[in-house]
Amino acid sequence: MGNQENVTNNTMKEKVKAAVNEKKSMPHVNLRKAAMIGCGFVGSASAFALMQSGLFSEMVMIDADTDKAEGEALDISHGVPFARPMKIYAGTYDDIIDAAVIIITAGANQKPGETRLDLVKKNIGIFKSVIPEISKRDCQGIILVVANPVDILTYTAVKISGFPENRVIGSGTVLDTARLKEMLGSHLSVDSRSVHAFIIGEHGDSEIAAWSSANVSGIAIDDFREMRGHYDHRISMETIANDVKNSAYEIISKKHATYYGIAMAVRRICEAIVRDEKSILPISSMMHGEYGIENVALSMPAVVGKNGMETKVPIDLNYNEVKKLQESAKALHEVLSQNQI
Repeated sequence: MGNQENVTNNTMKEKVKAAVNEKKSMPHVNLRKAAMIGCGFVGSASAFALMQSGLFSEMVMIDADTDKAEGEALDISHGVPFARPMKIYAGTYDDIIDAAVIIITAGANQKPGETRLDLVKKNIGIFKSVIPEISKRDCQGIILVVANPVDILTYTAVKISGFPENRVIGSGTVLDTARLKEMLGSHLSVDSRSVHAFIIGEHGDSEIAAWSSANVSGIAIDDFREMRGHYDHRISMETIANDVKNSAYEIISKKHATYYGIAMAVRRICEAIVRDEKSILPISSMMHGEYGIENVALSMPAVVGKNGMETKVPIDLNYNEVKKLQESAKALHEVLSQNQI
């Protein structure tokens, strides 16, 4: 019996030792660290917004142009004395291993007259070089795709990375939704933070304003419009939805790029992740049968926390909205099939 007990005890000790060693070898996630891959307009503006937010105490900036990453890191770090202590530096992919959020803004910029889907081939090519660098380092953080077309690139990141789907999300229609709230707030002369409405589907030309579920502090949107003296609902709805959809084109035509709005959207998503807020945001994530849509990434409201996308939130949609959502998914499917992802 004594020998058998010793063997059992030794076996248990070996198992405990192996478990401890395995735990030590697993990459550690530093909830106070972010990685920014891509230091163009969007990447640098997002890094600046994150520096001001105080969410992170460390941020590494990576770009194919090393001088660009170093210059942006230096420039942003000079504002730290006016914010909170933070280490900001240019680095390599080896520096991302313990990052809680890996933000990917790397990609070609959308030019005047160009749609987000026109960027597909160029940016898929970039992702085919970026994502494997993340995967082979066994990072345990959340991949946040911001580069456009964000839905296509979120799908690409899921397929190439091998990460669990909940840990690969896109910025989706978080910015479009903010634009909708801002425009509705202005139209109704009410604080936009009291407006609850979503843009869903593709972050692009086939996006849908989900009017069926829109409300202002629990009051149906049409009822609230009438309270504020607006009665021609159809025209105002179409105008606002089109203005939201065309916002990026208008900005690009005037200043050649958009970056402040999306930078604030990146900050908001990072807040939800790092603080484990369980916030409901219309991020881009994989669809598996919801509303009859399969095997494509697009934007629907979802609970976002420390594990990324925790669960999708079903919202009321009428028949036409569901139909448009399915058409949006079909448009994305066609692009994916053409590019053989």
